[in-house]
Amino acid sequence: MSKQYFEREDLKNFGGITEWQEEMGSKFFDWYGEVFKEGALTAREKALIALAVSHAVHCPYCIEAYTDSCLKKGADEEQMMEAVHVAAAIKGGSTLVYATQMKRQVEDKLM
Repeated sequence: MSKQYFEREDLKNFGGITEWQEEMGSKFFDWYGEVFKEGALTAREKALIALAVSHAVHCPYCIEAYTDSCLKKGADEEQMMEAVHVAAAIKGGSTLVYATQMKRQVEDKLM
């Protein structure tokens, strides 16, 4: 049986990234833990942001992890999908805004 490029089991092994570079891996996990603590944003809000960003950067591991996190923190399906739509709108808008460069180039060349 052939393996998938993304293996679900890899997510469970993420903590092992410190094995080949303990200092930097530990610093990452310390920082990561601080980022997701309650602060100006609730843990639920941070999980929804992480879910949206996970979709924008196309990370199947993060999508799985933050779908679970959102549900555990009390987000419902509608809130989760709305967060994903926000990410999609920003990603779409950030693609379209580059059309201003194209328009400028066309105007410089043709006008």
